[in-house]
Amino acid sequence: MLGQRIHQARLAAGLTLEALGQQLGVSKAAIQKYEKGMVTPDSAKLLKIAKACGVRTEYFFRKQTVQLTDVEFRKTSAFGVKREEAVQIRVAEMVEKRIALLNAFPESPISRFIVPDCVPGKISELVELEAVADGVRREWTLGLNPIGDLTDTLETLGLLILVVEVEHKAFSGMTATAVAAGGQQYPVIAVSSCWPGDRQRFTLAHELAHVLLTGRLEASIDEEKACDRFAGAFLAPQSAVIHEIGEGRHRLEPRELYRLKHEYGLSMRGWAIRALQCEIIPHAYFQSLMKLFSSRGWNRGEPGDPLAPEVPQLFEQLVYRALAEQLISEAKAAELLGIPRMQFCRQRWMEPLWTEPLDAAANQ
Repeated sequence: MLGQRIHQARLAAGLTLEALGQQLGVSKAAIQKYEKGMVTPDSAKLLKIAKACGVRTEYFFRKQTVQLTDVEFRKTSAFGVKREEAVQIRVAEMVEKRIALLNAFPESPISRFIVPDCVPGKISELVELEAVADGVRREWTLGLNPIGDLTDTLETLGLLILVVEVEHKAFSGMTATAVAAGGQQYPVIAVSSCWPGDRQRFTLAHELAHVLLTGRLEASIDEEKACDRFAGAFLAPQSAVIHEIGEGRHRLEPRELYRLKHEYGLSMRGWAIRALQCEIIPHAYFQSLMKLFSSRGWNRGEPGDPLAPEVPQLFEQLVYRALAEQLISEAKAAELLGIPRMQFCRQRWMEPLWTEPLDAAANQ
């Protein structure tokens, strides 16, 4: 078990056997023996491994309680198999902590996620996803206004939402089903931390579509295109698009798209696509607009202030709730949050994490 955990921590940190060995001052062969369980590293070596891999030593002794199934990535081909494996290991660890926290409560503090009844059994055309998105919003009582905090909305519905630090633009997100030791299943959506908020939100909505539409699309429909269509319609419903832009437009102003981006959390390009899908602008103008985006480099980074990334808050909130209700210890709370206990104590009691040096002049 210890060897498997060392192996997983190394892969999750993106370290080769040689790289980890160099940080420990041992050979590649020694690391292989640790991972195969042939040799047990002493406490000093284990501390160095933990530091090199960016985990706490508790990780090596925690029982593996979660299996990820039905894993689907939103990525390009540049994101190789080894990187996929590393992300899955990181996601599994984060999910383990969340499920351990949920199990500490006598009754789960979050709802069990259920696919809304309004999602039909079979979808044969992309345009049907407009009504599906509207129905999902209606069943979840979201109305047609902008969704201010998409992460919080989905977490409240019972989805486990994770933000993973991946410094690689080829990865946007992934979905999976986490199966706990007791057989409970949790839908998981993970997104990359390196994208701005509008890209994160679209990825969240796209991955939500995978959760909702699995097994419900006719074979003739491309699943990725269907998830993109749902994501756009979920973030900016057709009636809202027509209300904001109007009907029968011949052109759109970039500043207009920028304002809508910051109001709805959907990119400028996304709004142009929604205008086309809702038959507000002709296809010829849409093509010329995309050429403008390309010529100005807006496909790589849109102009103006970027949308702030969304940050999941529920996990940390539940840690403090469990601590207040004496369901977990302070040491367990620090372990779940992945920070030293002393730092957690200061954070818990709202104390500064460091002391500012006194001004020398003030002491004279």
